[in-house]
Amino acid sequence: MTEGSSVSSPAPLACRGIRGATTVTANTSEEILEATTDLIVAMVHLNDLQTEEIASAIFTTTTDLTATFPALAAREMGWTEVPLLCTHEMEVPGALGHVVRILLHVNTVRTAAEVRHVYLRGAHALRPDWGLSEAELASLPKRRGVASGVAAS
Repeated sequence: MTEGSSVSSPAPLACRGIRGATTVTANTSEEILEATTDLIVAMVHLNDLQTEEIASAIFTTTTDLTATFPALAAREMGWTEVPLLCTHEMEVPGALGHVVRILLHVNTVRTAAEVRHVYLRGAHALRPDWGLSEAELASLPKRRGVASGVAAS
């Protein structure tokens, strides 16, 4: 770029982490998959993600959740080319239970400050600053509005 030029270079592509968490009321496949799907929909919608931008995802659960793999929710949404991994959280005395967490690795031009982390349901207590307002929750697409892992507008 020459001196005095008004042309700016595009923002650099970076791999960023997007965190999310939610809770379930019971250790059932249905509860875990529903809560995980809701969390994925919120994370994708609020960060305007396309499936191709998702490099990988790590799903964790507290050790009291064993009924299913939460990553199955992403597979059922069409994330067939995204590497997914499930694991358990450490058992820490007094920690919140029945929690599903997701760490998405995404390729984006967004800055770290522009990334929206999402904490739903009882997980809001873990990071109140990343919880969603009632208006934001109401604006999220319903699970049926998801195709190939991308939230419908």
